[in-house]
This record gives sequence, structure tokens and C-alpha cells, in this order.
Amino acid sequence: MALFHLAFNVTDLDETRAFYGGLLGCAEGRSTDTWVDFDFFGHQLSCHLGKPFDSAPTGKVGNCDVPMPHFGAVLPMSEWRALAEKLVTEGVEFVLEPQIRFEGEPGEQSTMFFMDPSGNPIEIKGMADLGGAFDT
Repeated sequence: MALFHLAFNVTDLDETRAFYGGLLGCAEGRSTDTWVDFDFFGHQLSCHLGKPFDSAPTGKVGNCDVPMPHFGAVLPMSEWRALAEKLVTEGVEFVLEPQIRFEGEPGEQSTMFFMDPSGNPIEIKGMADLGGAFDT
């Protein structure tokens, strides 16, 4: 099994810990006074103090403009639903509210976009069959 690793900048480690650890439920890994690692749904995020990357709603997916660049995870549908419900309950402001995309087509998925406290865009997808992530 291979793991994906992404290192990016955040503006505040305490806010980052509250967001990724507290809100999203990601276990914290190693850290120093300038960075912290998280288990992001089975993959490694390294959040370093610095200027976050710029993003803009330039990605065209279906009828939606989505922030580019962005990162995220593809979850089994039951986990996606539970996370979506939690984020709605917690009052997270969505860039793209939880919804189904490509309904009835190959690659049908649920999706939601939101920002971390540093403004980094995140997409979380849900699929009934994770193998569908590569359907054409």
C-alpha cells in the first residue's frame, strides 16, 4: 500500500490543529514549532507555517466553478455522509455545499468544498464504490 504525502503552508498551527484534528478528526503525528503532520484519511499532510498557496475558482467541473488548486480525499459514502453532516452541524462555510455530481453517470460522486482556516481549499468526495474514482 502506498501513502500520499502533501506538504503545504498554513498561517497558524493552533487553528490548524483545531481544524484538522478537532473538526475533521485527523490524528496528529510528528510536529515541531513550525510544522505539524496529520493522518488525513490515511494519507500524510504536513502543515508548515508560511504563506498559503493562492487559489481561484477556475476549475470547471460540470456546472460548478471550483477552487484551483485544491486537495482532498475520496471516502466511502457512509463516511462522507457522516462528515458532511458534522460539518453542516458545526456551521462550516462551504464553497460548494454537499451535493451529488454526475448522478447516474460513470463516476457518480458526492462532493463538498470548504476552506481550512488558512484559506486552503479542500474537496471531500464520497463514492459508493471507491474504484469508481477512475471511471471514464
